[in-house]
Amino acid sequence: MTAAKPGRSRLSGWLTEARTSAAGARVPALTAEVAALAALLLAAVGGSRLWALAPAVIALGLLAWTWRAGSVAVGTSVVARVLLLACAYLLGAVHGDLDPILAVGVAVAGLAILSEPLLASLYEAVYPVSANLPGIGSQPSRGPDSGRVTPANGAAVLVALVCAFTGVVGWVALAVAVAALGVTLFTGLQGVRAVRARRGREKKLHAALTAYEPAFLVHWNAPAGTAYQLAMWLPYLERLGRKFFVLVRNQTNFDEVVALTKVPVVMRMGLNQLDDVIAPSLRAAFYVNTATVNNHVIRYTNLKHIQLNHGDSDKVPSHNPVFRIYDKNFVAGQAAIDRFAANGVSMPAEMFTIVGRPQVENVAIATAPISSIAHPRVLYAPTWAGFYADSNYSSLLAGYDIVKALIARGCSVVFRPHPYTKRSAELARESERIRALLADDRRTNGRPHVFGAEAEVTMTVADCFNASDAMVSDVSSVVADYLYSEKPFVMVAVSTSAAQFPEAFPLARAAYVIDAHGGRVQGLDAALDDLLGGDPLAGTRRDLKRYYLGDIPADRYAQRFLDEAARYL
Repeated sequence: MTAAKPGRSRLSGWLTEARTSAAGARVPALTAEVAALAALLLAAVGGSRLWALAPAVIALGLLAWTWRAGSVAVGTSVVARVLLLACAYLLGAVHGDLDPILAVGVAVAGLAILSEPLLASLYEAVYPVSANLPGIGSQPSRGPDSGRVTPANGAAVLVALVCAFTGVVGWVALAVAVAALGVTLFTGLQGVRAVRARRGREKKLHAALTAYEPAFLVHWNAPAGTAYQLAMWLPYLERLGRKFFVLVRNQTNFDEVVALTKVPVVMRMGLNQLDDVIAPSLRAAFYVNTATVNNHVIRYTNLKHIQLNHGDSDKVPSHNPVFRIYDKNFVAGQAAIDRFAANGVSMPAEMFTIVGRPQVENVAIATAPISSIAHPRVLYAPTWAGFYADSNYSSLLAGYDIVKALIARGCSVVFRPHPYTKRSAELARESERIRALLADDRRTNGRPHVFGAEAEVTMTVADCFNASDAMVSDVSSVVADYLYSEKPFVMVAVSTSAAQFPEAFPLARAAYVIDAHGGRVQGLDAALDDLLGGDPLAGTRRDLKRYYLGDIPADRYAQRFLDEAARYL
């Protein structure tokens, strides 16, 4: 996975997904509002109290379902809860037996609920500034938890309704409402203190960074769950032996990076907040993806801006003209440079530096032909569907048949799908089918398949490479990295036919190709025969290894990157 397509940022894709998710969550909330309104109207007409019971219970059930995940964002479902409180009031007022104590309880609970939007606005200004930065505090600043407010006020609504429907004296409702209002006010006070503390840390930020004297920063902004983009580079950036910090733009990324490293992590969300992080000692900024907000930092012309990316492949995003905005593009090999010219993207040679892929320095190189291995283990590492149709190279829809064919040949399988697979319900289902197939075969035949958390979390990509004798994958940076091992691999042609595949994706010249274009799987047996048998492309792989991964001595492979990066510090 590499750069974003011109004309639309990755950010727009993430926001679309977020809006879709939010729309899905909004459906039960809207239904709860309708049910609460129905309960209010039935309470107002003056019939039996029981008329309003069913819609009130439905509304409460939907609210509970919406909040089932635990901590709930403050200000959630305000309308539905206010309508239910009004229903509790009308049940007494219309029937002429309104308990004044219950009425006060309803008013207090209403005040607490109606203050939630203001509280939500306050807590938008509660966020961390930094972690691990001397002079501000070594631990990240954590804001108070506002998620307790909504359930507390929801409990006040529930008790008020119970009192209204049962005729119980309203002291209980009043007591719970006062407690809920107390929780709301106390949480608001905590929020005010947290905002003041954050502003105090912000005032110290520039001075703290200046005193820290970083030589470079790493700018990272990405969707949740993609910390691998940064994680693959952190060990090598730390090996440079120079002070640096990681700059992120949202709290999700902040939390992910803090879990990865002990180097300082700074969060600045707005463009107007970035001046404070540009310390006088900074010489360079590194980037590991082509997020649109990278240009917020690129505008600082006193820095050298270096794109590292998070993998090299023949995918369309790998020759995106957006790479022109960086002073230097560190690439794995000559293939990355030629790819731009081959696709009509003019890039001056001086914008590139070949540094290899230091992440493969510990990948073991094959020591024997695969035909000598009685029961080979094959890594199946399919990519995901991509942000756009022209970058959908995933073979997962054919993956079950591929894995089944490998098992039939006596192979054990390491199954490691792309982390973004879960973004597609269809691909996620296929992944589960494959895991179930492997689990069943491991249980029945004892083959040592590796899948699930063991392959996807516990093991690194390099671990998966070293645990395998061959690989099946798609158009992906995983293939170029696997080339370092000199082990045989299959590529699955999804976006074009097998006949056109090597022309569109030159790395396929070293691969045995399965044709899955158009939804039909062809050439599976022939590809696996070559993969596990005579392996006629062994020599081609060795030649393309230098072309894609650089002609760099194995004993100093990662040092090439360290030497080149140090030149700009």
